[in-house]
Amino acid sequence: MKKFIEKVFGIEKLKQEKEALQEARDKAVAETVRAQETSELSKLNEKDRATRKKEPWVGVLNTHVNKDNVRNGFFELDWNEYFVLKLRQEGYGADGDKDEEIVDRWFRELCANVVVDGDYGGPINTGVIDINEVKRKNQ
Repeated sequence: MKKFIEKVFGIEKLKQEKEALQEARDKAVAETVRAQETSELSKLNEKDRATRKKEPWVGVLNTHVNKDNVRNGFFELDWNEYFVLKLRQEGYGADGDKDEEIVDRWFRELCANVVVDGDYGGPINTGVIDINEVKRKNQ
């Protein structure tokens, strides 16, 4: 009987329209939120974008070569906490290891693999790694 009365007075149709409007509103709100997130992410640098998305990130900030001996130089790396976490999960670090030590361990292996894969041969003397922590202004 209730359904019949709702149909006769058009209440059923109003309920359907209300549901359709609510679905459209929910969809519009979700699209607005996604657009705002995309806009905010586009304003961030690559590292901050990856960090916000909780993704591992590592990058080469600079490459330094000794002017007097081009065989000597170093790479200046930067990374986020998720990259270090990934390295820990892959076995590059143990409890108590500093982030810099873990990244250095990974980078040394990466460089050694490049040499081996490149079939350069010969002994590898990686020298000494000097680690300097760089503090970001807004941290």
